Amino acid sequence: MSKQVNPCTAITRSMPDPMSARTQLSELDSLKVPPVFAAARNALYTRFTPNDWMASNQGNYLASDRVRGGSERLRMDTMRLCKEYDDKTKRTQADVGKRLGERIGDINFWKTELNHELDQMITETNALNEAKRILEKNLAETENPLHISQECLYNREKRQSIDLVHDNPEKELIREVDLIKRCQERMRNTVDRANVQLGLNRAAQHELERDSGDKFIAENLDTTTHMLRNTSRGIAYHDGVHRIDNTISVPETWAKYTNDNIQRSQSERLASKNMRNEIENVINACNNEMWMQWNAVNTALNSRIQETTDSRNKIQLHLNKTLQEVFDMEKNIELLKKSIQDKEAPMQVAQTRLDTRLRRPNVELCRDPAHNRLVEEVNEITDTVDHLQHKLRESENALQALLRTKGALEQDLSIKNTTLFIDREKCMAMRKTFPMAPRLVAVG
Repeated sequence: MSKQVNPCTAITRSMPDPMSARTQLSELDSLKVPPVFAAARNALYTRFTPNDWMASNQGNYLASDRVRGGSERLRMDTMRLCKEYDDKTKRTQADVGKRLGERIGDINFWKTELNHELDQMITETNALNEAKRILEKNLAETENPLHISQECLYNREKRQSIDLVHDNPEKELIREVDLIKRCQERMRNTVDRANVQLGLNRAAQHELERDSGDKFIAENLDTTTHMLRNTSRGIAYHDGVHRIDNTISVPETWAKYTNDNIQRSQSERLASKNMRNEIENVINACNNEMWMQWNAVNTALNSRIQETTDSRNKIQLHLNKTLQEVFDMEKNIELLKKSIQDKEAPMQVAQTRLDTRLRRPNVELCRDPAHNRLVEEVNEITDTVDHLQHKLRESENALQALLRTKGALEQDLSIKNTTLFIDREKCMAMRKTFPMAPRLVAVG
């Protein structure tokens, strides 16, 4: 079904200028068509005018002239462009070949530099590995002097009584143990740093090998492309390949990348050489310090052994004198006992005389000079016995003191003999020779 449209609205919208005389078809235009003739009206107003027909013909003539002229110019331009583009394509292909040749030369130059640096890096890495191996061997050998020093300390702990003294040899032994442990720590730190440097060397070597391998592949590919000609086999269309841009560098960054790899390798080689110098210095310094401390301990032990020997000899001399004095004191005690015993008879005689004279009768019981003298005799003998008893006690006490001194001297003599055995037979027997031989690193 067709939608009914207002005639005025339809005429106005279908013509650009409805009131123009050019658009007048007949005198019917001034009349209004009744709504019942809508279909006839639509057919009537879709026809062209004679002016439209003539204008269309003129347009076709002009379009034909214009298209033919353009076609002739296009043919001439095409012939010219084909010749120009053929020449341009040949020049471009020649220029590309030249650029490829230059590129191959650049790749070959940097590949040669990379291979030269790679050979030097491999040599340096092997030298650092050897230096680290020697350092690890020296580190393992430090266990021998450390074990001897600790054994000496353990043995000297077996000294007895007063000889268990914190003397100079013990101080030197403790200093030696501390020195060896510090040297071991320095060596371990140096080994760890050498391992880190070896890792850096291998990383730089890996970069060189990867870059050299990439350049080898790139050189082969560029050589293959440089040898391609228009008549070569294997050429084909690769649609859209020119729109693929997977490049990640430009010539400046490409050369800088390889140059940075070479400079990094050179820097790591210099650091590796410095590390080998440091390893040599650490080995020499630690061995010299341990050797000097070893001699210092031996000197202190020999000095202490001499002091202990002198002290033992003096103790032996004093013990001999003490034994002689004990013998003399025992004789003195026997003499005192005999002297006290000898006073018993005179005391009995004097007391018997006094007791007998007590029986005198009456006035005869007189305090005469004889009585006084007897009393004096008894008191004198009593004082003499008391004095001798006091001397006897003093002598016995002196004898006990001598016996205690004798025991102390004998014990001290035994202690000194034990100390001498420990220092001379146990410690010095282990310290006759330095238990490691320095192995130096030859730095190239």
